[in-house]
Amino acid sequence: IGVSQAAVSRAFTPGSSISDDLRQRIRHSAREFGYQPNAIASMLTTRRTNIVGIVVSSMRNPFYPLLIESLTQGLQKVGLQSLLFNITPGANIEEQLFAIRSYNVDAVVVIGATVLSDKDLAWATKGRKSVILNRRTTEDTTTICCDETAGVRAIVDHFHALGRKRIGYVAGLSKTGVGMERHTAFVTRLAELGLRLAGTAGYNDSSYPAGWCGAIDLMPGRPDAIFFASDILALGGSDALRREGGIRIPEDIAVAGFDDIAMAAWPSYALTTYRQPIQQLVDETVTRIVAPGESRGRHVAIPGDLVIRASTTGHATPGP
Repeated sequence: IGVSQAAVSRAFTPGSSISDDLRQRIRHSAREFGYQPNAIASMLTTRRTNIVGIVVSSMRNPFYPLLIESLTQGLQKVGLQSLLFNITPGANIEEQLFAIRSYNVDAVVVIGATVLSDKDLAWATKGRKSVILNRRTTEDTTTICCDETAGVRAIVDHFHALGRKRIGYVAGLSKTGVGMERHTAFVTRLAELGLRLAGTAGYNDSSYPAGWCGAIDLMPGRPDAIFFASDILALGGSDALRREGGIRIPEDIAVAGFDDIAMAAWPSYALTTYRQPIQQLVDETVTRIVAPGESRGRHVAIPGDLVIRASTTGHATPGP
């Protein structure tokens, strides 16, 4: 069709400088002639794979599959593909670390990855761009999280505004940086408002069964509100309160979670929660990955939104 090799290359490169009309004409002609780009040849020429390694260690919390889906889509929009490393508890950590290092990915995004220490992560990501998403680290690496402190304070302030005075807390992954930040923000805000801590429970897990057991553990303390450190915990806890304790929600105990997963809005739960800003987290991560040069050692905290539903007020209130 009388175009240069460079134009053909740009036509198959997402985000490149080329008009939509010319891009479509080139791709139409490519289909007619059976042409397709050779990814391996491109890697050899540019010394780039256009692949980003995504490291996770647990997806029991439904928030993480949602975050991973959004992240992979965001990377695809800028012409990057994803390679998932799922390092589950009990796996051979040394082998997994070597696998991350040996694959020729251009960058690494670590999501949670609680089974890896900060030093392990630093070694596995050395020599390439890296972002730690939804986790704190002591190493010189960019970290991007929801503003955990602001979210927890918003939940406690909401309980206070409703007149709740004895607040219980069910922790998730309490030994992680994010888990510790949520707990610290919770007890600090309770003290500032003069509210009573009715008890703390947790099994260092963020799952439906852990939420169920945590709620049962708190019942002897007679809380009038419970904050669960994640929505999946809150769903398990809500069912336990109703079925095991005959508790009315929110008349007897108000319940709130954190994340705003899809199930939180189901009518049977109608869970008040703090919505994590997934799209902003992904956009910030992708920006860091594609930006030229290094941007290490910076922590980015992005605020979310308090979503008030019937589990605290008895009636649904439109969220932001």
